[in-house]
Amino acid sequence: MPEEELFKTERKVTRTEIADTLRGVADQIESGDVTLVSDTEEQTVTVPDRPRFEVELERLTDSETGDQQYELEYEIRWTK
Repeated sequence: MPEEELFKTERKVTRTEIADTLRGVADQIESGDVTLVSDTEEQTVTVPDRPRFEVELERLTDSETGDQQYELEYEIRWTK
């Protein structure tokens, strides 16, 4: 199944800004409609009552330098 990216934003922010964003998104998820907004685009989606929810923590290690990068991902999925 081909993937179509409908919205993406990425930037460096403080932990406080991340927490504020997640609190706002949590309220939207609870209401059923989530609106994603950036400087250039906006997308709204309706989240069903029982979607699949995945939490993932990954550690990536650079084979040459040994530097470690972590990724903490929260993913909500459903079939329409």
